[in-house]
Amino acid sequence: MSLFSDNIKILRNKKSVTQQVVAEGCRVPRDRYVKYEGGINLPPPDFLLAVSRYFHISIDILLSVDLRKIPVDDLLQLGDNRILLPIVVDQNGNNFIEIIPHKARAGYLTGYSDPEFIENLQQVALPFLGAGKMRAFPIGGDSMPPHTDKSFVVGRYVENLGEIKKDKTYIIITLSEGITYKRLNSKNVDSITVEPDNIIYSPYDIRLSDILEIWEYVAHIGQDDTKISAENASMDTLILEMSRDIKQLKNRLV
Repeated sequence: MSLFSDNIKILRNKKSVTQQVVAEGCRVPRDRYVKYEGGINLPPPDFLLAVSRYFHISIDILLSVDLRKIPVDDLLQLGDNRILLPIVVDQNGNNFIEIIPHKARAGYLTGYSDPEFIENLQQVALPFLGAGKMRAFPIGGDSMPPHTDKSFVVGRYVENLGEIKKDKTYIIITLSEGITYKRLNSKNVDSITVEPDNIIYSPYDIRLSDILEIWEYVAHIGQDDTKISAENASMDTLILEMSRDIKQLKNRLV
C-alpha cells in the first residue's frame, strides 16, 4: 500500500493541510489516519471511499497511479469518487478529443481511469462542438444505423445521471458490456432502459450500479459515403420490420 500512502500524502501537501484536517474530513481519528498515510495499516473500504471523496479522486487512481508522475492540476475533476480526465488544449485553448481506436476498444475498461492510457491516445480538435469534455468511441455491429463498424461517435461527458433525457442517444460504458451506444428509452429507480435504433433488437435494462461512464452523443465521424435514397431507406425499414416480426413469431413458437 506504499503507493496509496504516498498518494494521499502528496495530495494532502498539495492542499497545504495537516493530517488532522484530512482526518476530520474523512471522519477518522488522527492517529488512525497517520497509520494509513505512513503505510503502517491497510485502509478498510470505508476509509478508501472517504478519502476518495475528500480529494475528489477515484479509489482506483489512489491505489494504482503514481501521482508524482501525473500533473494533477492539469486534470479535470468529474464529481465525487470519479476518475480524473486529462485535459489537453491547443494553442487557442480548445479541448482536444481523445479517439479510442477499434484495437483499444476491449482495453478501455482497464484503461479508462489511467491518465497515462488516455494521454497516449490519438487526439483531434473539433472547436465547433463547443464546451465540455468529449471523447470519440468506435461503434460496432448493426444495432444503431446509419452508424457502421467504421464509424466513431463523439460524446460529451455526462456528470450526473439526472442530465440524461429520453430519446437521446448515449455512449454507455458498463462493467458487463464495455462500450455500447444506445438510445435512452426510460429512467427507472435502479436502472435505465435503452433501445437500439435497429428495430429487430429489443430494449433492455442496464443497472445503474453497472454503469461506469455516460457520454451524450454530439457528433459522429464516418468513412462510408454510400448514397441512401428515399426508396432504399423505405425498403430497408420494411426489411427490418419483417425481420422483427419473424423474430417475434419464432419467440412465440419456442
